[in-house]
Amino acid sequence: MQFGDFEIRTFVEQRFKLDGGSMFGVVPKSIWSQLIPADENNLIDMVTNLFVLSQGKRHILFDAGLGDTLTDREKKVYSTDGHSMMEEGLESIGLSVEDIDFVILTHLHTDHAAGAVKWEGGKYVPRFPNARYVIGRTEWKTAMKPDERTAAVYTPERYQVLKEAQLVDLIDTGREIFDGVRTVRTGGHTSGHFALEMESGGQKVWYYADIFCTSAHMKVAYVPATDLYPLETMEVKREKLPQIIEEQIVMAFDHDTRMPLARVTYDENNKLNVAPVSGAKA
Repeated sequence: MQFGDFEIRTFVEQRFKLDGGSMFGVVPKSIWSQLIPADENNLIDMVTNLFVLSQGKRHILFDAGLGDTLTDREKKVYSTDGHSMMEEGLESIGLSVEDIDFVILTHLHTDHAAGAVKWEGGKYVPRFPNARYVIGRTEWKTAMKPDERTAAVYTPERYQVLKEAQLVDLIDTGREIFDGVRTVRTGGHTSGHFALEMESGGQKVWYYADIFCTSAHMKVAYVPATDLYPLETMEVKREKLPQIIEEQIVMAFDHDTRMPLARVTYDENNKLNVAPVSGAKA
């Protein structure tokens, strides 16, 4: 999708499954299963949609997916064989890992950050050799000291190799980091989770990562049970949803299996309707 000076392209890095109930929190299965059907184990299909924002010769990757360094325990948690399609996905849009200039990590959960590294010579090494890794300062501090609840989704040794290679830029969110690209702290999902709002040529594209993770999660109350601060998530959604609809903002969904890029409207019955942007397919 081209908008102004930017082009945003997407590909699926990996397919996986998670417990449907955990992804919808207090919403009953009788409701959410109509939106995303579950299998016999109550698991729903998900993907890691990765997005590349290009402006001329500069290429910015939003999050890094699950990657191919998952432990057996992690493969079981995410119900995946651990095969990453990172290289194939980049190749499908005419790029390679060497072409990525920046990797912006909205948060450091395994399904968003494990793909930032690879296994080489018996150790983790940075996957994108020419990239700077942009990470929120609050998220970094939290992820490097996981507690009993977050230890399953934070792996400090993966991130530490990026810091040791002097490739990490820790930022305070709530500011523009490139012309037309602004970070917005959301909290909610994690203490340091942030979103990206892009604007060029009169068009806005927003990537809110796990705040609006699929097209089925647009409603304010549809919040995963895994969110550490669900009331913060709801407040962000409550604030942003009217603007998303009124300004016809294109939403980039990190885990949607059908529509990585979409617009949100109200239908004739005043119900939320999410429709894919033409030409954007998962």
